[in-house]
Parts: sequence; C-alpha cells; structure tokens
Amino acid sequence: MDSDEIDSKQTQVNAGKISIKKSLLISLLVLLILVSLVAVIFANSYMTLKSEQVTKSELKEIITKLESKISENQPSEQQIMQPEPVIVSLDNDPIIGNSDASITIVEFSDFQCPFCARFQIETFPLILEQYVDTGKVKFTYRDFPIQQSHPNAIPAAVASECAHEQNKYWEYQNELFEKQQIWSNVEVASAIINFKEFATRLNLNQEQFDSCLNSGKYIEEVMMDLNDGKNYGITGTPTFFIGNENTGFVKITGARPFESFKNTIDSQINAEK
Repeated sequence: MDSDEIDSKQTQVNAGKISIKKSLLISLLVLLILVSLVAVIFANSYMTLKSEQVTKSELKEIITKLESKISENQPSEQQIMQPEPVIVSLDNDPIIGNSDASITIVEFSDFQCPFCARFQIETFPLILEQYVDTGKVKFTYRDFPIQQSHPNAIPAAVASECAHEQNKYWEYQNELFEKQQIWSNVEVASAIINFKEFATRLNLNQEQFDSCLNSGKYIEEVMMDLNDGKNYGITGTPTFFIGNENTGFVKITGARPFESFKNTIDSQINAEK
C-alpha cells in the first residue's frame, strides 16, 4: 500500500469523525430545542388550567347564589295549592264513589287533550284504588273542551253524555281516552263515526246513542261546564279542585304524578278530622 492510499484512507476516517461530531451536535441542539418547547408549553398549559379552575370556581359560586335566590323566591307546592276562595259546583255531572264521602275531586278536562289522557291512564286508576273505592273520596268529571286547538273535543264530550244517559259514562270515558289517537287527528265527521263505534263496543242502545249524538242534545250542558271552569279561573286542562265547602278547594293544574294528588288529598282528609 503506497503513501497516497494511506493518506486517502486517513482523510476518510477524519471526515467520518467530523461527520459524526456534526450529527451529534445537531441532535443535541434539536433535543435542547424540544425540551425548551415542552417547558414553554407545559408552563402555558399550567397557567391556562389554573385560570380555568378559577373561572369555574367563580362560576360555580355565582350559580349557587342564583339558585339560592331562586329558591328563596320560589313558592312551595303548598303555597301554589292553597284553597281556592270559590265554591266549586258539582253541577249534575257524573260522580263515581261514595256520595257521602267528605272530600270531592272535581276534574275539568278535555277529551282530546293528551295530558288529560295521561292522567286518566297513569294516575286516575291509583286515585280510584286508594281513595274512591275505599269510600274516602268521590270524583266528578266536568268538561272543559278547548275547541280552538281540539275541534273534536266538544263532539267527544257530547258523546260521553249520551253514554251517561245509558249509565255507561265511565266506561265510555275510558274508551275515549284509551283510543284518543284513533279519533283525535281526524275530521269531525270521522271522529263521530268512531264515537258511534265505541258505543257499539260497549253494547249501548245504538239507535238511542246515535240519535242523542246526532242531535247535539248535550251541547248546552258541555258549554255550562266550560263557562263554570272559566269563572273558576281555569286556563288549561286538566285542572282539579280537591276539598269541600268547609275546608275550601285546593287547585291542582296539569297531569301531575300520583304523589302530588296523594299529599293534597291526605291533607284535606286530615283537615276534616
């Protein structure tokens, strides 16, 4: 091996050493930059997180104060359901239960109202079981058809009165509410056909029922209920009055759960003792 070859190899080795040193230096610089960036990002994240924590804490304190003020000014259920100054008439509408029961529940309702149907299906059976069937309470239903939004409500109310004429009011009422979706969203003429079919299903005297419904015999009766309800300050259905002439009547609006009725009925019964 001559001297030129030796010099050439030595040069390559030195170049490799320089190359290694340069790449190592670059790697160290990149690592240093990355470390610095991570430190900056972490510092910023920490400050942001700390700022967010303070904001959330302050916000929580504000919400707590607002809820406290709302709670202080919100009337309790007992305040909402104070005895009404009016004496609620039972008129000559259907009554179920012991006629001598000291407490009466008067419902003003609309057969086409979905909330009224919910009360009838979910809550009414429990009231019947625990209070009406045990003789503690009597229950009466009065009509409050909201004709503007429920065009089939008055014909339905008249049909129920025609069923009452044959002593099948409560059975027919139940039929109307359970099958509300069938007749609620059809034309009045179609709804009347449905009402007659319900009478057939309940084995009513069809000729008598049809004649009663076709003549609109009980429209005046339904309108009397509606006018009485307006005089009692009713603006929506269902609305209930619970009590008697001695204790006064407690007004409950809406299809509330059974517990709301239970509390009010029990307090009225206890007031009688």
